Amino acid sequence: MDLIIEGKGAFIGKHQGRIRVYREQKVTHEAPLLHLKQIVIVDSGVSISSDVVQACSEEGIAIHFLGRNGKNTAGLYAAGLVGTVLTRRAQLLAYNGQQSITLGKAFVSGKLENQMNLVRYFGKSREGNKELTSMIQLVTGDFRDAQDDLKRLQGENIADVREQILSIEGRAAQKYWSVVKAVIPEAIQWPGRETRGARDLFYAVINYGYGVLYAQVEQAVILAGLDPYAGFLHADRPGKPSLVLDLIEEFRQCIVDRTLIGLLNKHVAFKQDDEALLTQETRFKIAEKVLERLDESAELYEGKRQALRFILQCQARHLASFLRGDREHYLPFVAGW
Repeated sequence: MDLIIEGKGAFIGKHQGRIRVYREQKVTHEAPLLHLKQIVIVDSGVSISSDVVQACSEEGIAIHFLGRNGKNTAGLYAAGLVGTVLTRRAQLLAYNGQQSITLGKAFVSGKLENQMNLVRYFGKSREGNKELTSMIQLVTGDFRDAQDDLKRLQGENIADVREQILSIEGRAAQKYWSVVKAVIPEAIQWPGRETRGARDLFYAVINYGYGVLYAQVEQAVILAGLDPYAGFLHADRPGKPSLVLDLIEEFRQCIVDRTLIGLLNKHVAFKQDDEALLTQETRFKIAEKVLERLDESAELYEGKRQALRFILQCQARHLASFLRGDREHYLPFVAGW
């Protein structure tokens, strides 16, 4: 189970083999360590005992801290998880060769395929809307063209083709978000996708969902023995978790976009405060629904229906195997529609 903690004044303590959450000296939540997968703290003003941190470390239970804007501010893991020297050495060496291009193209190819499948999913439930159907047909053709452009790119390493890959990704994203704008309720009054400085409700909801997913991808990357800061598609920058940002591209659409757009279309209430930040209740709801999607939804993967969390961890392990040379190919995850 996932334990999501919100509300200033909460205290997380340990009692025998259980994690307890207290508020005003009363127990509000309780979870056995045996059944606990992770602790996600989605608010400030929450206290946690050193006994909890030690017990979670010993049991392999991650503790994530999310800011009010969805930024993953910290993650606590057992120290031994970063002692994977051979995998990390291979990861760093791969940057200067063909493996880096293969991975950069694979991450974007998976993203494009999942964007295309999600817009088809939107269209499937709106077949009577001829204007939307026509738009989706055109956008689907654009995605196929983008895939062809991606396949044609060549170079010695990712630095030679990064700008071209990101250009292809950016043009496809414009098409994708134009369809999203057409399917969400008009009452939201979304002006369109902006990457910086936007304060509208839809942007805040989606970005917070990405923050929740980011923590899960980071955890998968670390458990696979990889360095979260040594990526391929996303350029190196101090403090930038480039590999997490690379791998998350395969999962944004099926885990966050589909879940939260679906809730908006069901008129589930998401609210902002006077500073245009999501309210405490809204942050809790988003975290709950995204984690629920990870744990309870299944997709066809390598011939079997598997939970999305399992698929995420497998993709991170496949990535590590490919970098070490133990796996011939790295194939991105593509969800159905």
